[in-house]
Amino acid sequence: MKPVISIITPVYNEHECLPTFFKRVIPIMEKIGLPFEIIAVNDGSKDDSADILKAQCEKDKRCKAINFSRNFGQQAAFLCGLKNSSGDCAILIDADLQDPPELFPEMIAKWKEGYDVVHGIRKVRKGESFFKKFTSSLFIKLLTKSSGLDIPANSGEFKLYDRKVIDTICALPERSRYLRVQIAWVGFKQTSVEFDREERTEGKTKFTLKKMLKTAEAGIVPYSPKVLKLSGKLGVLGGILSILAFATFTVLACVGIALPLTAWLFPTVALATSVILVSNGITDLYVGYLYEDVKGRPVYVERDKLNFED
Repeated sequence: MKPVISIITPVYNEHECLPTFFKRVIPIMEKIGLPFEIIAVNDGSKDDSADILKAQCEKDKRCKAINFSRNFGQQAAFLCGLKNSSGDCAILIDADLQDPPELFPEMIAKWKEGYDVVHGIRKVRKGESFFKKFTSSLFIKLLTKSSGLDIPANSGEFKLYDRKVIDTICALPERSRYLRVQIAWVGFKQTSVEFDREERTEGKTKFTLKKMLKTAEAGIVPYSPKVLKLSGKLGVLGGILSILAFATFTVLACVGIALPLTAWLFPTVALATSVILVSNGITDLYVGYLYEDVKGRPVYVERDKLNFED
């Protein structure tokens, strides 16, 4: 029977969470009463996550797994799950269960009302440091301002997508993927449901500071031409500050306060150098993304699949 609901979860070294994930998700979906599939995308895990997924797929044909050849990242895993899904809608959820699968019935009810995208909005974020909450909030504000799109605050990847949204997202040609921006860009009828995000009960988060910074870069740079204008604005600011420095030094010289030559040169040279370096750095970021797109490599590589025979 063709699935109506596809549940998609990325997996990276989540062997502690996976048994609990299936024990919680499957009864919830069975209670909903609609045909479903669970697609777990193993993003190059180095633990025994692949073995756990294989055992689960052998036990329950509604569970499917895709193993990447290496780690390609969360966004690639979600995209792979969407491309391989066959449901009329798909719900994206992390395997750590901080986002509650108990919210599925409410999200599906919103979908049945005619909404194409249902965002999960976190009212409370338990177990997260002030630094993570602050940087996450700052990132969403920067992302919204730079892209000019309406990106819901306190939302992650925990969302429901209608099939037409899935097909539209999968048809986009760019390699650089950030679903939160792409969902805002494609539009469609959207709503949200609120929930309290629980602490992680098993295992440790794999979303390190380095991955957070990489995600922020992938979310802002490819989707916002405004960053290109930043170098010009810095150049104008640097020029204004240099003129002000010259004017100040001239006034001081007129009132008899002599300054050495280095005092005149250092601020101007320092500002000019910093503007050049920042401009080159921003240009390099865009050139790097253009380089990746020109190569035309796939976003991910599948090693094998389980329970996709049909």
